[in-house]
Parts: sequence; structure tokens; C-alpha cells
Amino acid sequence: MRVLLQAHLDTERTNEVLRSGKMPQLMKEIMEAFKPEASYFGPDNGVRTMFMVFDMQDTSQMPPLTEQLFQTFGAKVDYTPVMNLEDLQKGMSQLK
Repeated sequence: MRVLLQAHLDTERTNEVLRSGKMPQLMKEIMEAFKPEASYFGPDNGVRTMFMVFDMQDTSQMPPLTEQLFQTFGAKVDYTPVMNLEDLQKGMSQLK
């Protein structure tokens, strides 16, 4: 299932990661774990936020994917099922 992950990163925890110089390696690890079809980064509600669209094969993936965001960045994480245009068209064709 295609999902949108929003991770709102704690400012102080993220500042510590930035000052340590570990941010590039951590972001590489996160991208390799999620394998997103799209990823975006910017402020949302006044905090650093990651947006990633990726294919979640099973909900059991949530703990291993999300734990680094919780532990390292003190993130608040939301998962939302989403569709691309092809998915929407397929779903609309099934309406009676």
C-alpha cells in the first residue's frame, strides 16, 4: 500500500544531530530503509518535517522503519494511505 509518512522532527534533538555531523549518514540510512518513491523536506507547523511516499508491504514494517525517527530525532510520525492518479482511476472505475 502506498503511504505518506510525515515526520515532524524535534528541533533540539535535530540540532544536536546536525552539530554532530551525523545528519548526512543518518538521512542516507533512512532513505535506504524507506526506499521512497518521493521525499520532501521543509517546515510544517514551525518544525523541520520529512514527507515520504513509499510502498508499505505490511504494517509490521512500521516499528523498524519508524524507530530511528523516534529515537534519534524525537519525531512525531503520521502515516496516511495515499493514491497516485493511476490508483485513483482504478478505484473510480470500480464505482457503480
